[in-house]
Amino acid sequence: MHTPASYSRREFLGRSLSCVCHLALMALPFNPSVRRLWSSRARGQVVAEEPFARLEEIGEGLFALISTPLGGDYTTVSNGGIIAGSDGVLAVEGFMSPDGALWLAEKTRELTGRWPTHAVITHYHSDHSRGVDGYLTEADGPDVRATAVTSELVLTRRREPADDKTQRVWADVTLLDENEASLIDLGGRTVRVVPRKGHTPSDVTIELAEESIVWCGDLVWNGMFPNYVDAIPSQLSEAVRAIGRGAWSAYVPGHGPLADAAELEKYVAVLDDIEAAARRAFERGASAEDAGAAYEIPAELGEWTLFNPQYFERAIGAWMRELRASG
Repeated sequence: MHTPASYSRREFLGRSLSCVCHLALMALPFNPSVRRLWSSRARGQVVAEEPFARLEEIGEGLFALISTPLGGDYTTVSNGGIIAGSDGVLAVEGFMSPDGALWLAEKTRELTGRWPTHAVITHYHSDHSRGVDGYLTEADGPDVRATAVTSELVLTRRREPADDKTQRVWADVTLLDENEASLIDLGGRTVRVVPRKGHTPSDVTIELAEESIVWCGDLVWNGMFPNYVDAIPSQLSEAVRAIGRGAWSAYVPGHGPLADAAELEKYVAVLDDIEAAARRAFERGASAEDAGAAYEIPAELGEWTLFNPQYFERAIGAWMRELRASG
């Protein structure tokens, strides 16, 4: 049986240019009760579980991978999933390590009878893309799909040079349309991949209209405050609202447990509140550092995990840069 590797904090930081690259500095101090609360919020039937992630069945041939890295195992880090049709199976995301992608591929074969035929990467951050070559076998691999911007940034913003195998994977990527939705026919199930922006310059969501399920990438976080490291805040807010207008029954966020409409509303409220705080700070000439240190998420919006104490400052700083640029 294959055993995925668990990276140390030093290894994680050395390998990662990810939307949660500071998670390694923060996860281990979380007390066991916090870790249990966050990691145990399953909505679907759990069909497989490891310290780093669980698979929840959320429909016929549909599975959400929910990563649980707060204990310090960064094999996957991001969420993902499996979408099966009669002719093909799509894996969502490439994860932090090849071991993470390999684990999902092996579970895909156990649950659906076949290895992934397709994979979609929602954006370039390492915790979603770095492990994609774990899907490759000696003879074959899935049709990996991503936008041209994502593909370029995967190769140019890595902390270490891409090896030959990674170069081959990304050289053969099928490019998604960055202006119109792309359709993937899996046989009796059509997946719609929608280009968006906000968390990075090039994000996509993966949508199943009939089943009313959407994989949101890191445009949506649940129970965790998002990282604005590459965010364009106004576009992020617009994209999240556009996703919400779909009135989906289930939202698979980039990080955190599965979300419903009420939880998405709370997330929108958190985004709005940090924007308001940034605008107030900007108007009075305060620094992002001071405004971030003073900020607190309103209690009525629930409990939100903060991976790094600089995340509030980072979000407010991103808003301030956009406000200065707009004049």
